[in-house]
Amino acid sequence: MSIPDLIKTKRDGGALTDEEIKTFIQAVTNKTIQDCQTGAMLMAIWQKGMNVMETETLTREMMSSGEVMSWPKEWAGRVVDKHSTGGVGDKVSLVLAPALAACGCKVPMISGRGLAHTGGTLDKLESIPGFNIHQSAAQIQRILDSVGCCIVGQTETLVPADRVLYALRDATSTVDSLPLITGSIISKKGAESLSALVLDVKFGKAALYKDLESAKELAQSLVSAGNGLGMRTGAVLSCMDGTIGRCVGNSLEVIESLETLKGNGPEDLMELVTTLGGMLLMMTGSVSDLSEGKKKISEAVIGGAALSKFQAMMEAQGVKEKDAQSLCSTHTDNYSVLRKAEHQIELKTPADGVFLGVDGLILAEVLHKLGAGRSKAGEPVNHSVGAELLVSLGQRVERGVSWLRLHYEDPAPTPDQESRLQNALNLGSTQQHTLVKELLLP
Repeated sequence: MSIPDLIKTKRDGGALTDEEIKTFIQAVTNKTIQDCQTGAMLMAIWQKGMNVMETETLTREMMSSGEVMSWPKEWAGRVVDKHSTGGVGDKVSLVLAPALAACGCKVPMISGRGLAHTGGTLDKLESIPGFNIHQSAAQIQRILDSVGCCIVGQTETLVPADRVLYALRDATSTVDSLPLITGSIISKKGAESLSALVLDVKFGKAALYKDLESAKELAQSLVSAGNGLGMRTGAVLSCMDGTIGRCVGNSLEVIESLETLKGNGPEDLMELVTTLGGMLLMMTGSVSDLSEGKKKISEAVIGGAALSKFQAMMEAQGVKEKDAQSLCSTHTDNYSVLRKAEHQIELKTPADGVFLGVDGLILAEVLHKLGAGRSKAGEPVNHSVGAELLVSLGQRVERGVSWLRLHYEDPAPTPDQESRLQNALNLGSTQQHTLVKELLLP
């Protein structure tokens, strides 16, 4: 069938065959299709959806559009990764990858950059001078062999079809299509040739999906597609109304990650790290149940083994040895290595109450305007811009107590932005709920 025929089939609500989907993805990869035709197909998929078989075939063909990694036989069953659908203050990967490596896993974590209000793992790591996220497949294997984990950007040869489709999805308002999201995420993880994958699917005010049910639908689609490619795949549904941890912003999140790796992490961050890591250890057969897996991950973090792996990963990815050692030492001035913003201001609580968090979306949007984020791919970010919560979830505070420290350079926050932040503060009388709401096991 010709490309217009394929578009017509999907436009009219028909299911595409395996061969038809293969034809479409090959045309995208080989650039034998016009952008307007690709856009029309994306819109048809957005409007009419895809069934489970179509989604699995789309994912498999996208994965096969480029290089698929291969690993030494002795690593069989131990190559794992995690993916988050995006959040505010989401620094889980920086703690989880080295913790998993300390537990004997191999973690070829291919991450992304921040866009709009969500932060990107690569941007956080690039706030460390010298950290190189660009590694070839051969370099990735060498780092995994010596360290056990690496966190890198997508290589040019990995899933080229996704690079084309992702850009056009943004331009055609088809980003929020369930099969297209599934294909994009799982094809890249499939190309890593993983033994097991865990997905952190967010819902809430600061997430792509606002309610639990729609997030669960995405999680089930992702788990189904991952298992369809032969990866043991599970998911965690977690609430993303506020922030993860107490810091938001690239340098600040690195500092909080280091504090966590030194055994001083906030409870909500550790809840996600141990749950996601525990699930992966269970899926690889390293432990018999989730509680044992969570305990093993926790011990790797609190005992310092994960910190040693993070230091080794930094050095393997280009950070000077003295800088890596300085950041990982117990008593250190992190700003001797990391960039510090020129200015800080503190916001005060307007009333007495129990601190129940902050509206993560509002906080992220203000920080974005101050230079911490980007509106389109390729824009630079200011790694020093960010915010620290100065009070803990569930803490009772009195009126006039400092609750937020804002780190900024130019431009300074406007009165309107400060007012938005004050309105984002959530004071109440009840305890904060836990982040993790539901688990989907393979």
